Amino acid sequence: MTAEIFIAEKVIEAIGNLYGAGVEASALQVQATRKEFEGDFTLVTFPLLRLSRTSPEATGTAIGDWLKANVPEISGFNVAKGFLNISLSTVFWAGYFREIASDSSFGRLPSTGKVIMVEFSSPNTNKPLHLGHVRNNLLGASVSNLLEAAGNEVIKTTLVNDRGVHICKSMYAWQKSFNGATPESTGKKGDHLVGDCYVRFAQMEKEDPSVLDEVHAMLVKWEAGDPQVRALWKMMNGWVFAGFEETYKALGITFDKVYYESETYLLGKELVRKGLDTGVFEREADGSVWCDLTADGLDRKLLIRSDGTSVYITQDLGTAERRFSEYSLDSHVYVVGDEQNYHFQVLKLILGRLGFGWADQIHHLSYGMVELPEGKMKSREGTVVDADDLIVKMYEEAKATSEESGKLEGLSEEEKDKLYGMIGLGALKYFILKVDPRKKMLFDPKESIDFNGNTGPFIQYTHARICSILRKAEEQGISFIPADITPGVRFSAREIRLIKLIGSYPQKIAEGAVAFSPAVLANYSFDLAKEFNQYYHDTPVLREEDSSLLKARLVLISILASVLEKSMGILGIGLPDRM
Repeated sequence: MTAEIFIAEKVIEAIGNLYGAGVEASALQVQATRKEFEGDFTLVTFPLLRLSRTSPEATGTAIGDWLKANVPEISGFNVAKGFLNISLSTVFWAGYFREIASDSSFGRLPSTGKVIMVEFSSPNTNKPLHLGHVRNNLLGASVSNLLEAAGNEVIKTTLVNDRGVHICKSMYAWQKSFNGATPESTGKKGDHLVGDCYVRFAQMEKEDPSVLDEVHAMLVKWEAGDPQVRALWKMMNGWVFAGFEETYKALGITFDKVYYESETYLLGKELVRKGLDTGVFEREADGSVWCDLTADGLDRKLLIRSDGTSVYITQDLGTAERRFSEYSLDSHVYVVGDEQNYHFQVLKLILGRLGFGWADQIHHLSYGMVELPEGKMKSREGTVVDADDLIVKMYEEAKATSEESGKLEGLSEEEKDKLYGMIGLGALKYFILKVDPRKKMLFDPKESIDFNGNTGPFIQYTHARICSILRKAEEQGISFIPADITPGVRFSAREIRLIKLIGSYPQKIAEGAVAFSPAVLANYSFDLAKEFNQYYHDTPVLREEDSSLLKARLVLISILASVLEKSMGILGIGLPDRM
């Protein structure tokens, strides 16, 4: 039972005794007391005035008096206008912590019975993954983990954009300018080689804009199944897929289901036909098909070109319909940058017009772009930060910073190498995920790797420090298990703050899942690590002479380390035992 539930149950008892009325827990507003007020939890009294028929202050005072007189675990209260601030006793917090420490599934919320699909990454096969893709992948993976921790069944998926004009641009440039080059002959990862082709086409188009007509002709041939075009397409995509897989593995990204646009782009055409039959869409004289959304404040949306080829949103319509029917989805989350806000607004509107009731269960996790100090990245100009290069750079930054700080003394070279990788990736992931997804962000590798401040390495070092304390306790023959927390143990005010923070972990999971925001959990992890370091600075745990308090403190910091590991694990960040 959480502290909030405990408070709610006792308030319900108070209302029943004071006003002779029943009230549902869902009708109560109980929240953590704001820092500027004294108390642990706050009850908002305004919704209860219809029962008390008195002022907010009088209602709060009456409930507070009843709780103080009848509930031993409540040590005091104060009323500020319509808010009843309730303080809980150290006895309550000791018992509450025993419950947390004994619950092996602490933090995992009850099953909702819902099935949610999360689509993320969804790269084009005309370039390697870059820093923008990294943010997308990290958001998609961590949001999936968050939703799963919140009790949902989650299906992680990606739609590889392996066909279209942009793919033909790379194919055309390879034919004209690369003299049969392969990943083996150039020593390049396949996705990097194809990316070079894409950049080269942009140069070719500047020199002669008519090459774009030849690319469009190539796309028509691809859709017609031309053997030569298809063979080239298959070969170059194979290079890219192999390159992607290496990058995904390095980032710890996996998918439950992979879709390919080449296999889904026709799905929407049947929906377009049905839409034409029902009058949802209209065909122009040139054969193109449109959906008029002007009544919704938007414009007319092209679905089928005059040459019969489909546009991107057409296959999105068909893919959505297939996914909801195949998996009986309750909702679908698309992790896509905010430049596609209009696209998803249109997608939901069209699906709704086609009669799909689940259209409202489509959610666009619209995230801001990642920018560098020098500005935006542009793939066609080759000014992106490559994901593979970034992973190597983060390793090197972690190595340089660690050697400078002297924090890894006493470890073997093999152990150091593993740690450099864990610290580098942890720094990268945390720096990106601590920012609210909807905000643009500026990425600075050096700032992300700092061992102090709101960074991944700071939290990693905190975990390693706790593990070091626990190892020393074991070396001294001190056992510590949840049963060692005696009912009479007197936790300090700072220890109670730690218990409160630990106890709020399930609520943070719920908040993060509702908002599709890993930043909630990232900043919670930092708060927990920061609070521990302040506590440890004032409290030399292993020097405690009272054996019962010593054991209770060891259990406390071991649970704190466990919660840090769970929380950061949802973000895909590993925590070392030694640093």
